[in-house]
Amino acid sequence: MKNIAKYILIVFVLLLTLSAIVALLNLASDNQEISLSQLVQKINSGEVKEITVRNDNLGIILADGTKERSKKEFSAPLSQTLESLGVSQEKLLGIEIKIASDDSIVSAILNSLPFILPFLLIILLFWWMMRQAQTGAMQAFHFGRSKARLSNASGDGKKIYFKDVAGLKEVKEEIEEVVEFLKDPKKFQCLGARIPKGVLLIGPPGTGKTMLAKAVANEAGVPFFYVSGSEFVELFVGIGANRVRDTFEIAKKSAPSIVFIDEIDAIGRHRGAGLGGGHDEREQTLNQILVEMDGFATDEKVVVLAGTNRPDILDPALLRPGRFDRKIILDFPSISDREEILRIHALGKPLAKEVNLRIIAQRTPGFSGADLANLINEAAILAARKNQKEIYQINLIEAIEKVMLGPERKSHVLNEKEKNITAYHEAGHALIASSLENMDPVNKVSIVSRGRAGGYTLKMPSEDKYLRSKTEYESELAVLLGGYTAEKLIFKDTTTGASNDLKVASELARKMVTEFGMSEKMGPVTYGDKDELVFLGKELSTEKNYSGETANLIDQEVKKFISGAFKMAKNILTQKLQILHKIAKELINKETLEQDEFYGLLGA
Repeated sequence: MKNIAKYILIVFVLLLTLSAIVALLNLASDNQEISLSQLVQKINSGEVKEITVRNDNLGIILADGTKERSKKEFSAPLSQTLESLGVSQEKLLGIEIKIASDDSIVSAILNSLPFILPFLLIILLFWWMMRQAQTGAMQAFHFGRSKARLSNASGDGKKIYFKDVAGLKEVKEEIEEVVEFLKDPKKFQCLGARIPKGVLLIGPPGTGKTMLAKAVANEAGVPFFYVSGSEFVELFVGIGANRVRDTFEIAKKSAPSIVFIDEIDAIGRHRGAGLGGGHDEREQTLNQILVEMDGFATDEKVVVLAGTNRPDILDPALLRPGRFDRKIILDFPSISDREEILRIHALGKPLAKEVNLRIIAQRTPGFSGADLANLINEAAILAARKNQKEIYQINLIEAIEKVMLGPERKSHVLNEKEKNITAYHEAGHALIASSLENMDPVNKVSIVSRGRAGGYTLKMPSEDKYLRSKTEYESELAVLLGGYTAEKLIFKDTTTGASNDLKVASELARKMVTEFGMSEKMGPVTYGDKDELVFLGKELSTEKNYSGETANLIDQEVKKFISGAFKMAKNILTQKLQILHKIAKELINKETLEQDEFYGLLGA
């Protein structure tokens, strides 16, 4: 792009120059041209003061200073021409006649420039096109070059260290050993320990895999080369393998060094499952990585760091000891880690004294580090939108709902009937959730549309949970069916508003039967193997490793769980019908009920 801009600038300058030359030529020819007969008349009348002869061109200066021009015969002398036209010798003697030097070459060049320059521009254009074509052809020889970049080679941007990565205490301890080994290898070698060939960072999106790699790049004090897994694979067969070789050659020359491959699942998928067969370009690239990490000639001073959120699809040869010796799991942060992450992202932002980040951490279970960073940013945007000088607690709470559900759709106005249905629907969810002991407390109930939801009921746990019981799942099913049950109980009809609730409930009930072993009739057995075409990178089907009779039993058990949840929800709402009416009416009036307001209605 820079070369194109340069050539366009050159053409533009040439065009300006051409315009200037043409303008000068026009200025030079602004003098009025007269005929020889008119010149004779003016000489005889005494109006001519001076005549300059340049070849056959005559430059005339009159007595009043006016300049004119004329032409004479090319071969005949001026005096002879004028005398033959009737000018007296006496009049000629009174005129100063000058003979100018011959500049026919310069004049010819100036006169021909308007015709030559367009041809020069065309030639320049063709030359540029040929050069671009040649450059494109030469690039074919550079496809095999590595696209790995050296981290912080330019020194630009803010550097991230381990202290800037909140939480992940055990993860940082694991990876700090690799950094320490590169800094002081003798400490480990004297005990016979060898450095891990590869470190695989495994975790859901947004949990900090790339950020941790950035911290390693700055902490290690050795050359750190980073590349994306997808950059190895190009259109031409063999290019990916060649780039892998080139990447490791560069790393070996700078050893000890680290090579970071982000999203390694782009090239590390299980071999033999693709549609391209054994000559698939991705598989050839993976084969080369396997050889470079632990092949015939391996450099132990090059550590491979990689990140993925799909460890289940990686090739077993890539995960064996000697390749990726160390697998580090990055999970969603706990409450304490979330609070620490929020504090780091809040640095430099004017938080009000009332802000309690612990409460925000409690309200954000399942949020990743990236989600928390986005939450702080959204809170700052909300505060700026309201022309505030500080970020208040209410901004952070609103930001949680925006990140989870999307922005408020105030333009999505419900009519009176839909508003009533939505109010009872959400009141049903909230009332059942508050009536069951093993459910999380209700934090907020609203019939204001957010994202694709017409209304919502927020339940926030007071502590992190890693295990869920059958009783909790049965209660969760009852809460999911609370809106559907309330609609049927109050309006004697159902709407499409419960469609997503029914979908989630059906999926949960099927998992309880086929994956969690929570059905007494089906027993502690899992049913169904997920069959995945790795090349397409998408789960396409679930293989039924059971008979048709078992499938029928599974359907019956799923229906049994759903029917039981519906019955539980109906019993609760029937017993607390007056409270349901009270909550729904308050929602219709206020549209949103905070935790204190909601529980106040229950106790009233």
